[in-house]
Amino acid sequence: MDLGIAGRTALVTGASTGIGRAVALALAAEGVRTAIVARRRNLLEEVSAEIQAKKQPAPVIIECDFMQQDAPEKISQAALKGLGSVEILVNNAGGSRRFTLEASEEQWEEALTLNFTRQRQLTHKLLPQMMGRKWGRIVNVTGKSEPEGINGAFCAKAAMHSWAKGLSREVGKHGITVNSVPPGRIISEQILRNYSPEFRKKESEEDIPVGEYGQPEDLANLVCFLVSARARYITGAVIPVDGGLRRYQF
Repeated sequence: MDLGIAGRTALVTGASTGIGRAVALALAAEGVRTAIVARRRNLLEEVSAEIQAKKQPAPVIIECDFMQQDAPEKISQAALKGLGSVEILVNNAGGSRRFTLEASEEQWEEALTLNFTRQRQLTHKLLPQMMGRKWGRIVNVTGKSEPEGINGAFCAKAAMHSWAKGLSREVGKHGITVNSVPPGRIISEQILRNYSPEFRKKESEEDIPVGEYGQPEDLANLVCFLVSARARYITGAVIPVDGGLRRYQF
């Protein structure tokens, strides 16, 4: 299927490992010129080498800590300088850890900043040039809506869904779509670190209808479709990639 995105430009945050890495590789395979962002430059260089090994254009590497106050400005300017434009934005950077009832204000602020505020700020930095060319695609990699306990990231991801829906209604007339993709159990550094093989096996058998954890490529495939011309009429949506893990209907 020709997605019609060859020659487009994309910025992918959190692109050094896991889902972000898979998205960057998938977009590059479709002929998209990319800028990739993360904290660890050595891992970004590995992604770049893999892309170039497949005779695809070298991505723009942007080393940046998303928690820095000037991160949105730094990332947007570097991407625009390197690519000339950013037509596709994949907001993937983030992190999650369980809170206790005694979680500090600093912990809450960090979670909300990392998982909502910086994505919102970066998006609004890039919106004017998308609106100027009457075309743009924004995809937010978010999180499930069934909290297992208190977690600042879950609250931030809920804010992302609300903000993205509202934004989609404002920018649709400019040819820009905004969608959110909450992953389920997708194999990543964090998953492998936080969940034992025994837990993953038990959860796969008992809670995930398809019977296994997903791979980053499972989510990257949907992202490629959502940013394509073929998905022009899909916006304001929240589309899980979770093997059926979620238990609510909508």
